Amino acid sequence: MSQSARIGSSSVLAVSGGARGITAQCAIQMARRYHCKFILLGRTALAASEPEWARNSTDEADLKGRFIRWQSERGEKTTPVIAQKAVAELLAQREISQTLQAIREAGGEAVYLSVDITDAATLKEGLETAQLQIGRVTGLLHGAGNLADKLIEQKTAQDFDKVYNPKVIGLKNLLACLPPENLEQIILFSSVAGFYGNAGQVDYSLANEILNKTAYLLQHQHPHCRVLSVNWGPWDGGMVTPALKGYFARLNIAVIPLEVGAELLMDELDHPENAPVQLVVGGKLTRPAATIDPDLQTQRISRLLSLDLNPFLLDHVIGGKPVLPAICVINWVANACEQLYPGYSLYISENNRVFKGLVFENNTPARYTLELKEVTKNTQEIIFEATISSIGEKGKQQYHYGARVTLKREMPQAPRVDLRPGLRANGQPGGQFYADGTLFHGLSFMGVKRVLEISPAGVELECYLHALTEEAQGQFPVQNFNPYAVDVQLQGLLIWARHTYGAASLPLKIQHVEQFRPLPFNKIYFASMKLQQQSETGLVADVTAFDAEGNVYNRITGAEVTISKQLNKLFVAAGKLPATSGV
Repeated sequence: MSQSARIGSSSVLAVSGGARGITAQCAIQMARRYHCKFILLGRTALAASEPEWARNSTDEADLKGRFIRWQSERGEKTTPVIAQKAVAELLAQREISQTLQAIREAGGEAVYLSVDITDAATLKEGLETAQLQIGRVTGLLHGAGNLADKLIEQKTAQDFDKVYNPKVIGLKNLLACLPPENLEQIILFSSVAGFYGNAGQVDYSLANEILNKTAYLLQHQHPHCRVLSVNWGPWDGGMVTPALKGYFARLNIAVIPLEVGAELLMDELDHPENAPVQLVVGGKLTRPAATIDPDLQTQRISRLLSLDLNPFLLDHVIGGKPVLPAICVINWVANACEQLYPGYSLYISENNRVFKGLVFENNTPARYTLELKEVTKNTQEIIFEATISSIGEKGKQQYHYGARVTLKREMPQAPRVDLRPGLRANGQPGGQFYADGTLFHGLSFMGVKRVLEISPAGVELECYLHALTEEAQGQFPVQNFNPYAVDVQLQGLLIWARHTYGAASLPLKIQHVEQFRPLPFNKIYFASMKLQQQSETGLVADVTAFDAEGNVYNRITGAEVTISKQLNKLFVAAGKLPATSGV
């Protein structure tokens, strides 16, 4: 980052939402530290003087009474709503004037531009005039924003526009008027709601995450410019009302004091070299307590599956035919359950059975029904019995899979495993096991990076799976369970069976999956398989997946496969692997 990315006394910053609230406090602190100049943008019209009825009063209730009496004396009818609006406008004008005065006293200079930043033409004209007055803009701070918090089913198109437009359309218009190639700093005020998500703020979360992604794009396109998207938690001021502050306190969510937040921003701006593009300030927003209908429900969800819609199936071919991985069934069930109960995540999938697996003979879509029967539920946990079935040619119901799934609202803390010193220095390249036909998997499942150890007791794997595109994942997208990475974790059973008996193996059953957090794409993880039972015709094992520090992702117990040399001819070697395979 060049030295010009630093703010100095010659800098001129356009600041949206900058005349009031937390953005104004940050502008004042910047004036104090850098003695720079500002064009403050806001929608409130700044009157030349205060109305007579408001003079010498600062109490809001008194101001409302004065306005009503003033209107009455003029023979005009009024209502409490009209009075509230008039007083709110007056207080907003006072705050703008106080901000301008505070900037001057801090050693800066500022002009105020009353403009709606979603109106591109008016914004362009206003900025051109303001720059003639104070100087060419060298930086942008985009802090404008609105709230319209409601559950998604209660939101209207007007609610969405109110929240989305100032953030996203406003930024688009600002960048059109102030080309990034001419700027030295672009500072975006985003929110932890964009980073973590938050109940009742789907529009606000979406708009702020767009700011985050735009920041990365701008930094890539304009490396000379310092681009920073600050994901703020709730501030002690601005849109956080006293009632909302009390709500956060009940949820043990700390609010950011004005002076602390402003000082933190200054510290970031003082160090542009090797600085992050996105900065998260504040913790995860706790979900509000759920309201659960106590009546147990049964849901039946029908869907068409086809080979064309699920490209990953072409990398899971046995005997020349694409076969749905059994682990994808857990994903299918878990995703459906989580969509029925937002805020809950897969914790346990147990008694996972394969009655008749799905083989895709051709591209003809086939219809399957997922039945989810609630067994028990409360605000912390929901348990389902799940079955997947279809109707055969003669109209008879055919069952394919069964499972029992537990969702939790708050996941238990992940346990740790003891790491074996020196184990990671050993091993064979994972690619050879795909190339020689030990494993039949194509690129979507080629995640065994190294086989660290094969012993009579089990297998130790180092894994890394490149992310699948959304298109490749098809109808089995990663939500809170990554079936592709978990499939890799289970490939140790097939490696052990081929090594020990010279025979291929196929899954029959997974008794119990306990997940503490999803397995990641594009990150090294480890899988430790411990043998429980074994014979020439089958084996049962437990498999634990964990990260480099020993923090567990999941624990699988009772994974069972059938072993037979007759299966060897069904496994087709992957052949030579491309350099990008990760194995």
